[in-house]
Amino acid sequence: MAEPRSTAKGTAAEAVALISNAARARTNGPSAPLRERLIEVGLRGCGLLSIFTTASIILVLAIETFAFFREVTLAQFLFDTQWTPLFVDKHFGIWPLVSGTVLTTGIAILVALPFGLLAAIYLSEFAGQGVRRLLKPALEMLAGIPTIVYGYFALVFMTPILQAVIPGLAGFNSLSAGMIMGIMVIPMISSLAEDALYAVPNSVREGAYALGATRLSTIFRVVVPAAVSGIAASVILAVSRAIGETMIVAIAAGQQPRLTLDPRVPVETMTAYIVQVSMGDTPTGTLEYRSIFVVGATLFVMTFTMNFVSQRLTRRYRSAV
Repeated sequence: MAEPRSTAKGTAAEAVALISNAARARTNGPSAPLRERLIEVGLRGCGLLSIFTTASIILVLAIETFAFFREVTLAQFLFDTQWTPLFVDKHFGIWPLVSGTVLTTGIAILVALPFGLLAAIYLSEFAGQGVRRLLKPALEMLAGIPTIVYGYFALVFMTPILQAVIPGLAGFNSLSAGMIMGIMVIPMISSLAEDALYAVPNSVREGAYALGATRLSTIFRVVVPAAVSGIAASVILAVSRAIGETMIVAIAAGQQPRLTLDPRVPVETMTAYIVQVSMGDTPTGTLEYRSIFVVGATLFVMTFTMNFVSQRLTRRYRSAV
């Protein structure tokens, strides 16, 4: 019986050797190095293009921002409480635009965080695989709706409903704009938070069950804290998305820069001001024209900081898992 076994081993070894030689011949053929070099050059070109685009944007913002601050002092920019570059009496305090941006973003997160997190918990902990495969793409479809549709929905549908229950609510206000913007960013929070919750090992849940914890206690006291870094990263990315939103706030929030935290009155965000000045009525090279670049630079610093914090939290979450 030893000889047939030896013959079988030899035949299998010869088959493996033939397959390996054929694969090596295909990989090391005359066209393989050229194909690999072309792929490598293409990938390097895509990376360099993205770096060049980012560097060009930063360069343009820096040049125009420095030109702006040659005529406006940093003290006027940081300590003035009015923003009226297009008026005869010009003021360049950035805080009215910042307050409008922070107000609408805060309302959006107050709407998106509970709904997005609860949707993520349901998809991760309660929904079956079939339901999860169906509901998650359906929820993410909200992110595919054009933002201008959200803006007009906030203006013609949400605002009249809120005016019926909230006295003194203006036709343009940050409340309806922030609420609709929160609905828009729900898919971002729910999708990323669900991925973080789903990645928590089952051994963590089983350990909690072994100690006598109920299902809800396991979810809210064990699973959610274990995925807190990923959940925080999803919230920060949603905040960055809300800060950079343009059409909803431009249509529904109004274009009146004012330093206020009252959600019932019209406000103007940084993105809405950029849209207002970029309509083509402002001459190129003027101080009013350069003001959109200093607002854009401020917006860039805010979103860059949020994205940096999000990446750090994501890395921490991955290393913990």
